[in-house]
Formats: sequence, structure tokens, C-alpha cells
Amino acid sequence: MTTMSTCRPSCAAESIGLLASTRHIARGDTGNVSVRIRRVTTTRAGGVSAPPFDTFNLGDHVGDDPAAVAANRARLAAAIGLPGNRVVWMNQVHGDRVELVDQPRNTALDDTDGLVTATPRLALAVVTADCVPVLMADARAGIAAAVHAGRAGAQRGVVVRALEVMLSLGAQVRDISALLGPAVSGRNYEVPAAMADEVEAALPGSRTTTAAGTPGVDLRAGIACQLRDLGVESIDVDPRCTVADPTLFSHRRDAPTGRFASLVWME
Repeated sequence: MTTMSTCRPSCAAESIGLLASTRHIARGDTGNVSVRIRRVTTTRAGGVSAPPFDTFNLGDHVGDDPAAVAANRARLAAAIGLPGNRVVWMNQVHGDRVELVDQPRNTALDDTDGLVTATPRLALAVVTADCVPVLMADARAGIAAAVHAGRAGAQRGVVVRALEVMLSLGAQVRDISALLGPAVSGRNYEVPAAMADEVEAALPGSRTTTAAGTPGVDLRAGIACQLRDLGVESIDVDPRCTVADPTLFSHRRDAPTGRFASLVWME
């Protein structure tokens, strides 16, 4: 993985069951309890969905067969060793609503773009296909968060909202580590100049130039700057660009298409 700042611990690539994935492990101490933080990102391989959602689509809002999505989600839960109801999903809307979850769920949380938990073995899931999945955790306090940060949500401060909820539960900003998962890179995210300026005003550090020399936005760069300004020092960035990497879903490249998932949980 590439690192945008001094990061403790680092991320490492691995393969878990069906998943070609990323795992980020941190260890902390909450009283006498050792906490391990796990972060996993899926690819588009290993599922049952038919084209154009082939094959490991985990988004239930893109027009895929609901039975295929349910089967893929069941495979994911089995691959990470958790019951299906211990993987918590959101119906994401590009907003800034963040919900605290403390128990298993059989249904997704509506109109939500961020999840926070202090409950072990409760995996928080984000589905994306160009937006930024932000996975944060304080291993010492035993608190984790998953955020869907698209352009609109990032501008509205959804990552900041999630961080605020974490701090309200007892997390310490100096102990928080963040992983910014695969997303569209600035080289491939062309936008009108006025939009680039608008995003930059809300998220300094995000304005960039694409490979074609046109105005662009690098959301991960802006979010990393935002987190650093708030005191988060341990920030890792997955180097993969969804548009450039055919093993990942990309709405900009292939719409209609599926969604991959990024998850964080505590063991």
C-alpha cells in the first residue's frame, strides 16, 4: 500500500477466501481486552451475478437480481467468518447522516452514509464503485467507523461527522487510523472547472489536473488533508483507481455496473 503520512500500522495485501482483499490490522488495549481491527475490500470476482454486474456485486440498488446480491452477501459474510446479520449495510444517499450501531441487523439502515460501532464482531460495510470508502478505527478504545464519501457527501462533511461520533464514544484522535479504499483517482476524475473549485473550497487539497490536462478532483487527497487537519496522523491510501483497474467496479467506466464492498470490524 502507499502511505500519505506516517502510518501506524501499515496495510498489507492478502487473499481471504473469495476475496482479493486488503487487511489493515491494529492492536490496542481496552482494559484487559486486546482489540484487533480488520479492514477488507472485495473485488468483482468470486460471485454469482450476471453481466453487467459480474460477478461479486454487493450493491442491491443497481438493478441486479436481488437473489444474486443476497447470495453474494452471504458468501462475503462466510468468507470473513461472521453471520450474515453481523454485517451491517447502508442504503447510501450521498448525504452526511451517520448512525451508531450496537447490535446485529437483518435490514440496511436507510438514508445513511456512515456507521460507527463499539461492538466487536460487527462488520460495517460500505459499497462503492468510484466513491471513497473510508474505514477508521481506534484499536485502543475499541471503536470503528465506515463511511461512504462521494463528492457530495465529502463536501457536506460526512467523514467529519463520523469522526465526531467516534470521539463522543471515547476514541482519541491520536489513536485513530484511517484507510481510504479504492476510488476514482484524480487522473481519471474530470469535472468542470467550477465544480473543482467548489469541491476545493469545501475540501482543500482535492483540486487537481487529470491525465488529459483538464480540471479534476482527487477526493482521497482532500479527505486525507481533512483528517490530518483534524489530528489523525495514521492514514493509509489504497493506490488502486477504480476507473483504471478492471478487477474493481467503476460506475464512471462501465455504468450500469455493480458495487464492491469495504468493511471494518473488531475482533
